Amino acid sequence: MNVIAGFALLFTCVLAGFAMAAGGGHGLADMLGKMNFKAAMALVHANEFISLGGMVFGSMIVSAPVKVLKGVVSQALGTLKGAPFSKADYEELMKCLYELFQLGRRGGMIALEEHVMNPEGSSLFSKYPKFHGNHHATEFLCDALRPIVDGRLKPDQLPPLLNKSLHIMEEEHHAPLHVMQATADALPAFGIVAAVLGIIVVMMYRLGGDTTLVGQGIATALAGTFFGIFGSYCVIAPVKQNAESRGHAEMVYFNCIKEAVLSFANGLPPMVACEVARRVLTEDVRPSAGDLETMLKTSG
Repeated sequence: MNVIAGFALLFTCVLAGFAMAAGGGHGLADMLGKMNFKAAMALVHANEFISLGGMVFGSMIVSAPVKVLKGVVSQALGTLKGAPFSKADYEELMKCLYELFQLGRRGGMIALEEHVMNPEGSSLFSKYPKFHGNHHATEFLCDALRPIVDGRLKPDQLPPLLNKSLHIMEEEHHAPLHVMQATADALPAFGIVAAVLGIIVVMMYRLGGDTTLVGQGIATALAGTFFGIFGSYCVIAPVKQNAESRGHAEMVYFNCIKEAVLSFANGLPPMVACEVARRVLTEDVRPSAGDLETMLKTSG
């Protein structure tokens, strides 16, 4: 919602400012009364959009594999959804981890086998729909516990394994961000290329003719430069920054799972393991220690 509101404010102010300048007038009140929105439509030229669009999407297709391009689309659309995890989502996660660890503490690690080996059919995980519906989070938790449940690894051998998994996740998330950043960096130059092409057309076909047409041709060419700069700094760069923040928030969620699993695997009680996990959360989603204890005791 914030992204939509931000873009609405951005586009409204830019168009209003251009309409005020095009309408003439002196003083704020006079300029507001003479706003010329029809003139703002003069910024829209199909040839400039075709040139810029071709350069943008063509360079993206050449520079990145299909998987990364799909990630660009997915992450860009994801910015419209707001924060990936709320405080309630973390409370649900804590309840799920606590119940799972309690089961392992009472029945031994073997009691976790049916849930860890078949998370889709787990009666325990199904009680926590947000966590169970997150395939990556469920798989990460089960992959973390599986070597401990079947006895292949000792608890002190687990951290490098989990850190490697998280590192791969970060790399996969950052690949689309690099494409967005490269596109944002290149867009002003693409705008200049579009403008140069427009100037060439004016000089070849319009010079010596109607000066009005010459002026319109130059204005059309400069529109390409405007959209290149505008698209870079006002559209792609903010979207990239928002997607990067969402990625960081998602990594906090996985780090929370990692810390809980490591604590439990090293013999800490379920309540303490969840408390360790709570401490990696940011303030906006972190329940207090008292609230966490009360919530877990009630759920247990």
